[in-house]
Amino acid sequence: MIKRLAGCVRQYKKESLLAPLFVTFEVILEVIIPTVLAKLLDDGVMGGSMSTILTYGAILVGLAIVSLACGALSGHFAAIASAGFGANLRHDIYYNIQDFSFQNIDKYSTASLITRLTTDVTNIQNAYQMIIRIAVRSPAMLIFSLIMVFRINAKLSLMFLAVVPVLAIGFLFIISHAHPIFERVFKTYDKLNRVVQENLRGIRVVKSFVQEDYEIEKFNEVSGSIYRDFSKAEKLIAFNGPLMQFCIYGCMMLISYFGARLVVTGEMTTGYLFSLFTYLMQVLMSLMMLSFIFITIIISRASAERIDEVLTEKSTLTNCKEPNIFIADGSIKFENVGFSYAGDKDRLCLSDVNLEIKSGETVGIIGGTGSSKSTLVQLIPRLYDVTLGRLTVGGRDVREYDLEALRNSVAMVLQKNVLFSGTIKENLRWGNPDATDEEMEHACKLAQADDFIKSFPDGYDTHIEQGGTNVSGGQKQRLCIARALLKKPKILILDDSTSAVDTATDALIRKAFYEEIPDTTKIIIAQRISSVADADKIIVMDGGKVNAVGTHAELLKSNEIYREVYTSQQKGAAVNE
Repeated sequence: MIKRLAGCVRQYKKESLLAPLFVTFEVILEVIIPTVLAKLLDDGVMGGSMSTILTYGAILVGLAIVSLACGALSGHFAAIASAGFGANLRHDIYYNIQDFSFQNIDKYSTASLITRLTTDVTNIQNAYQMIIRIAVRSPAMLIFSLIMVFRINAKLSLMFLAVVPVLAIGFLFIISHAHPIFERVFKTYDKLNRVVQENLRGIRVVKSFVQEDYEIEKFNEVSGSIYRDFSKAEKLIAFNGPLMQFCIYGCMMLISYFGARLVVTGEMTTGYLFSLFTYLMQVLMSLMMLSFIFITIIISRASAERIDEVLTEKSTLTNCKEPNIFIADGSIKFENVGFSYAGDKDRLCLSDVNLEIKSGETVGIIGGTGSSKSTLVQLIPRLYDVTLGRLTVGGRDVREYDLEALRNSVAMVLQKNVLFSGTIKENLRWGNPDATDEEMEHACKLAQADDFIKSFPDGYDTHIEQGGTNVSGGQKQRLCIARALLKKPKILILDDSTSAVDTATDALIRKAFYEEIPDTTKIIIAQRISSVADADKIIVMDGGKVNAVGTHAELLKSNEIYREVYTSQQKGAAVNE
């Protein structure tokens, strides 16, 4: 895990090395200063020599200035290195997520991935800055200060070593008890993120059902859980402060007592006793800083494990060794296909699917909720892989194609139509980045979107808000259909994507498909039979299986499910009239 995270340093290796290097220089100079100060006191002040005072004073000023410069440079390089490390970490996580299959994405919630990209990366970034700066400064200060203390008086220096076991026991207690709490907290953060996301996305539903109090209660429950866990962890961490203070003041009292006796007996000068106190503070402050580093590492360890989990996640969909990039046509064949989201052959949501669709055909799919209509079509562009059997496109198994080439040949308009913030043109060019204005306009005419686009003051340059909240459901669907048409696909899949448009517009869209893209295989999932009645063949799904296949007339005669749906819709239409 550490090796993998360290790989994100990349182009910031130089800054990552310069930061600890300048810290080391800063520490060496800081450790020299108390000795020079002792000389100034003993030889200059106590000796009554003004020239000595000026000489050592000038040396002290020079050491302080150089030490300050080294500290500033260290902070500068540490800031660049940590910010760059965080940016690379976010980059690697985000790019790895882009390669995830739907099965990988199903493993993590959206809220969890966002928390890992934000809160967890920030924790790791802060920890990295402390590691390359404070984690170098504190041990270096501890070692060099102890060396100087031993040079002054070896017996008194043993008092410093006496506090190490006390601090070590305290640190181990804090680490062992705090880490599990932080692991739990970050999982709760995921839940909090999810609650907030759901509330904001569904704010219209919340307000229309007057459920603000329920949402507030749900938020308070999750937020309260985080508060309780953090309070418990902070109480453990707070124990670190009193422990350090106890060790610091205990050492100061002992050194004051024994040091004063050594000064009285002439075994130590006043200047060196003064420097001993300075080294004492340096040693104990370095220990305190080390304790804070340990605490930061405790917090960041949980974040590091969560980030590493995403970085090591490999897509369940990969290209074969020599993938084919040429797709001959839009013909599709399902051969004894079975599928399970869990990959379990005993828990199939699709089973025994045998279908053959010729290139250029228009195929309708009808079925009740949960009959696996959407699951069936998602296998075609390999959003999921079949669990059993074989699925071919253009005469080849889809697993033999390059993923990008296959998906570029299949355009899908999903149930949940997604538009991104930006202009209408920018959204349309998701289908074809090089599309001309004329091509976009033509695609929008086919999708019956051109008229309403031109009614906007800015036309095709109209800005779409995040999620397409400033256009209606029907307008959003037509824009998504136009975007799919710009791909000029061999296979076009409409997954209940005309449900928000009226029947007249739906008929015009289907007519445009028939006249303008006759060679494209068109698969239309619909709830309205009128949307698929003129299809070359209609597939009736039931319970994850193909119940029947035929034309509208054939199914009315032979299939009870189709006949019941048709009759109920006809009655509904008659009542509305």
